[in-house]
Amino acid sequence: MHPTSPFTIRTVDVSRYILPLREGGSLPALVEASDGFYYVLKFRGAGQGINVLVAELLVGEVARALGLRVPELVFCELAEAFGRTEPDEEIQDLLRASTGLNLGLHFLRGANTFDPLVTKVSAEEASLVVWLDCFTLNVDRTARNTNLLVWHQELWLIDHGAALYVHHTGPDWASSSKPRVFPQVRDHVLLPWASELAAADTLAHQRLTPPVLQRIVDLLPDDWLEKADATRPPAAQRQAYYHFLSARLAASATFVAEANAARRALI
Repeated sequence: MHPTSPFTIRTVDVSRYILPLREGGSLPALVEASDGFYYVLKFRGAGQGINVLVAELLVGEVARALGLRVPELVFCELAEAFGRTEPDEEIQDLLRASTGLNLGLHFLRGANTFDPLVTKVSAEEASLVVWLDCFTLNVDRTARNTNLLVWHQELWLIDHGAALYVHHTGPDWASSSKPRVFPQVRDHVLLPWASELAAADTLAHQRLTPPVLQRIVDLLPDDWLEKADATRPPAAQRQAYYHFLSARLAASATFVAEANAARRALI
């Protein structure tokens, strides 16, 4: 399910907690919301911190701007009452710590985990996904954990919380002037089919214009940014993300060359 218009994130209320999805350390959950849809809820109170939600939102919307398929992202308001009624103590603590604005991904009912031996991906789509993950430093799209789903015979991208990992390193994370290398691309599940990286790079530069990047960054809620770093105002933090993404885009030839070299080493 896609948003009704680009650069718009709806807000819904969590109406029912259905079950925990015990994968990874963040303990996301399947919930029903006030709009009647099911969502995979990513919690602000999870151990990795609010920056995981920031990465989920930014990378998901960058992927959408590139023309890739991502489940609709929504802001999910979680009431304090959910933490009082949950019998599992671990989940109860997580719910209590997550009262307020969280992030939900539209639940793709019946989707299957991507298997490269079963589902063919075009060179164009594989190249664009590899480009996205190099651009956003997404270390989590490997054969072991593809974070790709097949739904109605189409490829969908999920779970981008591990991307932009440099923003965990401190307040000056975006200030480096050198293009950051991304050797992890050698483990990307789609790299063997990503033979059109130059074309993907051209397309990305056409679609990720400065206004597009700014509008994506502007989606970040003040509430999240205040929790992520109480020492800097939200506007300054948004500017840091915009600066990082703009600089990364300007230096894309570096990671495209790196990805091409890694691919040549595979074939």
